[in-house]
Order: sequence, then structure tokens, then C-alpha cells
Amino acid sequence: MKVLLKGGRVMNPAVDFDETADVLIENGKVAKIAKDIPTDDADVYDVTGKLVTPGLIDLHVHFREPGQEAKEDFESGSKAAVAGGFTTVATMPNTNPVVDSAALVRSLKKRAEDVARCHVEIIGAVTKGQQGKELAELGDMVQAGAVAFSDDGHFDPTAKVLLNAYDYLHAFDKVIINHEEETSLVEDGVMNEGHRSAMLGMKGRPTVAEDIAVARDVMLAEYAGARVHVAHMSSARAVDIVRQAKKRGVRVTAEVTPQHLTMTDDCVNLYDSSTKINPPLRTQADCDALLAGLKDGTIDAIVTDHSPHAQEEKDREYMFAPSGFPGLETSLGVMLTDLYHAGKLDLKTIISKMTWEPAKVFKLDAGTLNVGSAADITVIDPDKEWVVDAKNFYTKGSHSPFIGRKFKGKAVMTFVDGKMMMRDGKVK
Repeated sequence: MKVLLKGGRVMNPAVDFDETADVLIENGKVAKIAKDIPTDDADVYDVTGKLVTPGLIDLHVHFREPGQEAKEDFESGSKAAVAGGFTTVATMPNTNPVVDSAALVRSLKKRAEDVARCHVEIIGAVTKGQQGKELAELGDMVQAGAVAFSDDGHFDPTAKVLLNAYDYLHAFDKVIINHEEETSLVEDGVMNEGHRSAMLGMKGRPTVAEDIAVARDVMLAEYAGARVHVAHMSSARAVDIVRQAKKRGVRVTAEVTPQHLTMTDDCVNLYDSSTKINPPLRTQADCDALLAGLKDGTIDAIVTDHSPHAQEEKDREYMFAPSGFPGLETSLGVMLTDLYHAGKLDLKTIISKMTWEPAKVFKLDAGTLNVGSAADITVIDPDKEWVVDAKNFYTKGSHSPFIGRKFKGKAVMTFVDGKMMMRDGKVK
């Protein structure tokens, strides 16, 4: 089977390629990239005026399997992924039970092969039950196919345990993804600590909790010579800590979400729990610092932290509702509307931070449009206007702060291994 994408703007950040060209897909691979490729017996799609990029990659999603399938499962989550233009995602282990054994990694990989519309990578827990006390089956999970390790949702309080994990995983060259909030400083806080929280009478989570945690975990990784990845950064000071660490040669990478780049704690509405996330929305100064970190290379990846919850869970008072909202179907729209079209960030950076650079963090064989590579491809209409409507979501989660927003820019085709999994918002 041949597919020819004709006349699009082809962007391949891996080799700094950005030209108008045709892309030929054959037998699930990128067969040729050139101008005016003969159509022959291929299925031809005119993508003039659109971007043709490597399939988008998300290093941080919550697909809720096993045990929390009412919130999301591999089938619904992967449908949401390809609807949003993503061809590879990595799912976090804070499930029920926690993904802390090789047996669970293998079973989830098989589950993904059976039902997922995109590639689903499995992240294993650092400690048993994510309790921060005893290391999980790290080596066995590596052998079973875990791509990285995290106790996401929990800050590991014991430095010695985390150092042991760094030492152990150093031999496998696997990265630990850390949720960075010093627990004693956040307690029952539900939003950023500052003027807005005081005005609303809500308990806050201060930025210093993130700063202290990032500093500790980066220093431990530096001491061990190990790899560390800072999850969903939200603090200006934390960005600078990572920036200085990179200058010293520390093996640290970092990620940021569209919401932390574009929204502030002024968006918090006590009657709408969709803005309750962890870490919380911060200030404009933090947003500006995160954007600067993307531009100068301090931050390597844009992720969604896709965190759907059941309707009845989010339909509660702000302080009692769980943190998180679904982001796979809105992420690209936010980036293109609020940053690219607003003149704050160029397309090259956005595409690179959503494809090639996250692939490098996890050492994935993905994120490129090189000839011979898997035909994981996203076609994007940067000028397509659309309105976010939860009724059109493929995810099971319906609470999003972007409901009703008019966006400019959307994925219009998603190919996974050469197969068209989404066209014009319809998932196969």
C-alpha cells in the first residue's frame, strides 16, 4: 500500500529540514521525500498549505489502566491521542495496582498492542506501590520494556531511596521522571500560593516547594552521574535551576505543559474545578520564564499531563475535586493559538519540542521523518479554526478549562505505521 502526501510544508526537526515537498509512504515506512513524486498507484492526499511533521510524541499521559478504566483506558486514551495528532505516548504508573513489576509492564504492553490506536510506551514506578520506601523491580521492568521510571503524583521524600534508584538505573541508562513538590510545604494546598489564593481564601502550594525539590533531585542525579527528567515544570526558579545544571553538564531534561505556558492562577474559578491541576497554575512571571526556557533549550519537551477523571469526581467543590484534566485533544490547539499565532513562539520550536526532542529524552526510535523510518506522521492545518466541545472528545474525561475556546490550528490527519488513524477529526 502506498500513500502520497502531496505539496505540504515538510518539517523534520531531526535534520533541520523545512521545505515544501511530497512524502511517500510505503509498507508502513517513509519511502521518499522529494518534490513532484509521481503518483503511480498511490492514494494521493493534497496537503498544500498544511504542515507534514513527525508524529507528535507525549512523554506524560495517564491512561488509568489497570484499575481506573472508568476514567480512561488504552482504547479511549489512544483514540484521543490520534485525534490530537499524537502517534506515541508514554503512560504513567500511578494506577491501581501501581505498575511496579515486570509482569504488569508486559501485560500492559500486550494490552496496548491489542487495542491502542497509537504507540503506547509504559513507564514503571520507581518504588514499590509508589510509597517511596523500597525500590520496585527496576531491572526486571527494563527487560520487560519499560522506557522510563517515575513515582509521578508523589514526591519521593527519602533522598537515599532516590539516590539508590539513580545508581541502579545508571547501568541501564534509563531516566527517572520526578514529580517535584516538597510535600511538607504543600499539604492540603489546592492552587498557587499568592495574592489570588489569599483573595479566594484557598490554601496555596508555594513555588518554593517545587524549587527545593528540583534542586535536591538534580543534585542527587549530578552526584550519581545519572539521568533525571523534571516533570511538568511550573516555577521560574526551577527553570533556572535546570538551566544552570545543564551548563554544568548534569544529565537533566525537563518538560512543560501548554497550560503552564499559557494560563495563570487568575484563571482559577472556584465554581469550575477544571483548572485544578498539580502543580498548580502559577503567575505570569512563571509563564514567561517557562517560555524562555523552551526557547533557550532548558526545557526539552512539551507534554500534556493528560489526566482525565470521571464526571462525578470533578463535579465537586474545588478543594475536594481531583487534580488534572484531559489534554491530548487540545494541546496542539493551545500551542498554535496562544503561542504561535500570538507571535510568542515559532513553529520550528513547537514541532521540535513535540516530536524529535521528547523522542531523544526517552531514546525512542521515533520523532523523525527520515527515509526508512516508521511512517508515524501528523498533518497539521495551522489555520484551521475550531471550537473545543467536550461532546466531540474521544477521551472519557470532559472537564477542560478550554471548553468553548476558539482555537486556530489543528491536526487533520494522523498516520501510525503508515496507517491513517485519524482524518478530519474522525478516528478510525
